Amino acid sequence: MTTDGPWPEVLRYTAFSSISDGGNPAGVVLDAAALDDSDMLAIAADLGYSESAFLSAPPEGLGGKEGRAYSIRYFSPKAEVPFCGHATVAAAVALAERIGPGELVFATRAGTVPVEVTEEQGTVRATLTSVEPHVEEIADADLTEALAALGWPAADLDPDFAPRIAFAGARHLVLGAATRARLADLAYDFARLEALMHRLDLTTLQLVWRESATVFHVRAPFPVGGVVEDPATGAAAAAFGAYARELGLVSEDAVLTLHQGEELGRPGELTVTLRAGDPRVRVSGAGARIG
Repeated sequence: MTTDGPWPEVLRYTAFSSISDGGNPAGVVLDAAALDDSDMLAIAADLGYSESAFLSAPPEGLGGKEGRAYSIRYFSPKAEVPFCGHATVAAAVALAERIGPGELVFATRAGTVPVEVTEEQGTVRATLTSVEPHVEEIADADLTEALAALGWPAADLDPDFAPRIAFAGARHLVLGAATRARLADLAYDFARLEALMHRLDLTTLQLVWRESATVFHVRAPFPVGGVVEDPATGAAAAAFGAYARELGLVSEDAVLTLHQGEELGRPGELTVTLRAGDPRVRVSGAGARIG
């Protein structure tokens, strides 16, 4: 630590579920001003969650109401990541329990992320608005390597879902599974996929199976974070929303439901909202304290 004082309190919240054993757990430190990078990494590693969020005073000019604007950093057990959706939701819910629902503003490494927190019938929900997204093609050789690491034959891909790298705060490779069974069968080469993801600067893979026009099931391998799979991934959900819109899989105005975490015994639900005329993507979900 940068001081000799006591460590700040480490809170535990889950995001994208209203119950503590659903969704994706995150550590939340509401006052990380005294922590240096090694401290934050150590806390994240000790927790073992896919990411944890560390809040401190906002930079000058961020905007937002006094007391409702923060700098936020995210650490996995292995490294810092530029943006994490579920830890943002977890931090927003933790703040709302202390300062009330309403608007929050977070300064992230990826850019400014506003969050709206509401409470209805005892359930707290947070909606983050992503930075402006973009979608890019993936080289054939890199796609071949990704499929080899996953153990997926190319014939198991959904032809309607062209493989792309999508960004809405972090980079994710989006692959569409042709069947629910293909998505359910995930046993990949951890080291091989991790090496490819480091080379392409990917945070997760977003593996998707389409149930209906607006309902999807997703999984997110996360070896670069030291985690086999992320239970509910807000940053990847935002990237997927941008991807689906750009490829014409959904309309410019759309509300999508993503189910994630079922195979891990931590079911979660992510709501992705697209608005015509606004390139940003909104991702919403409930949150709850653990313990």
